[in-house]
Amino acid sequence: LLAEFDAVLLAGGSEVSRDLPVPGRALDGVHFAIEFLPQQNRVVAGDKVKGQIHAKGKHVIVIGGGDTGSDCVGTSNRQGAASVTQFELMPMPPEQEDKPLTWPYWPYRLRTSSSHEEGCERQFAIATKEFVAGTGKDKGRIVGLKTVEVEWAGGKMTEVPGTEKTWKADLVLLAMGFVHPVGRVLDAFGIDKDARGNARAGTDVVHGYRTSVERVFAAGDMRRGQSLVVWAIREGRQAARAIDEALMGRSTLPR
Repeated sequence: LLAEFDAVLLAGGSEVSRDLPVPGRALDGVHFAIEFLPQQNRVVAGDKVKGQIHAKGKHVIVIGGGDTGSDCVGTSNRQGAASVTQFELMPMPPEQEDKPLTWPYWPYRLRTSSSHEEGCERQFAIATKEFVAGTGKDKGRIVGLKTVEVEWAGGKMTEVPGTEKTWKADLVLLAMGFVHPVGRVLDAFGIDKDARGNARAGTDVVHGYRTSVERVFAAGDMRRGQSLVVWAIREGRQAARAIDEALMGRSTLPR
């Protein structure tokens, strides 16, 4: 690319899913949300997906309380799941936000999506400790998982003794966000990474969005890690101006 183009902007997003390395993680039936959801999108578009991960008749547990987790809840319901339960590690938010406390930040309150309204049991302040393997014909497959309730104080999490529980589960979907971009993309260019595995690039007005490799820039989730689309739009615009300035010496593009 560098031999063919004057500059390259890496804006591929943060695509490596956050994993849950507890005993039993390798069991059949434990999948990332990013494996489950795109398959259903392809089916809806009219494609046939061989070996599709499907929730029909299964007891589904979704680990992760964000938008992706909500999508897993809705899709599982529409596929005919026997039950759907969603786990969230953090405490249950209040139903009404404290506006003077949160403004101008994103309001901190309980959000119930249309997917939740389709049917879902929601559990907050709960941590998964182990995926339980089946026996006999279910050997190698998940049949349940073990959890414990947690408490938060001063930003630290502690387990609550005596709250251990085993849940029935035929399908577990991990929807806990993303940690960093696909490493091989950055490695192919030889780009320096920050402590979280993102492309190391600043946002200062001079030399903004430049990586450690000449003529290679990075913006959005690939630079800052998992974030919101509004940040991707902002950084894309600013990176375009930075590249224009680097190539032309000046720019009339908005910053």
